[in-house]
Amino acid sequence: MNESAGRPRTEGRAADGRAERGRQSRVKIAEAVLSLLDDGESTFPAERVAERAGVSRRLVFHHFADMSELVETAITRRLEQLIEQIKPLPTSGPRATRVAALTEQRARILEWITPAQLTLMRLATPGDRVAEVTREVLDLARARLAEIFAEELERLPASRRSEVLHGLDAVTTWGAWYHWRSSGLSAESAARTMETAVHALLATTDQPPAGS
Repeated sequence: MNESAGRPRTEGRAADGRAERGRQSRVKIAEAVLSLLDDGESTFPAERVAERAGVSRRLVFHHFADMSELVETAITRRLEQLIEQIKPLPTSGPRATRVAALTEQRARILEWITPAQLTLMRLATPGDRVAEVTREVLDLARARLAEIFAEELERLPASRRSEVLHGLDAVTTWGAWYHWRSSGLSAESAARTMETAVHALLATTDQPPAGS
């Protein structure tokens, strides 16, 4: 009776253990793709991924239907890591200090995320989770801008405030960063260009409304 009653709990623990080992293996394999990505590789043969993860090629395809699914999982993981790096920044104090803190953080993150973004661009049909996390990143980044520069934005009427916020968003996200870097600017020059653009947009909040 006792032996029979105890068996389901034992089997349940075993199943939980297998599930956790499976989850850990998936993470290890996805991290192997990111490790190759950080090393500058742009293709991810299953054999190279398996070698980097310390698993067999068979295990790679046990956990992932194909390499596209694996790469998408890895890119999603990198985007989730990006969210963790968007730390709170000063929301008061001198404007120059706030702008400098913003551009330092954004430049560092955008340079770091570039290999993953380029890989993402090569995916034929990014999945729902990639799209969801991408939207989460963009929404968070825009919300942080509104917090950091609330003092300036609140001077403006609602329609103008939205225009300036979207302008700030445009010059501090990856599209602008990649344009500057692919045009030949160094990371340092691109960061200075971003800082200049942010200051220029915020300067428009110092102007009195037309007709006043």
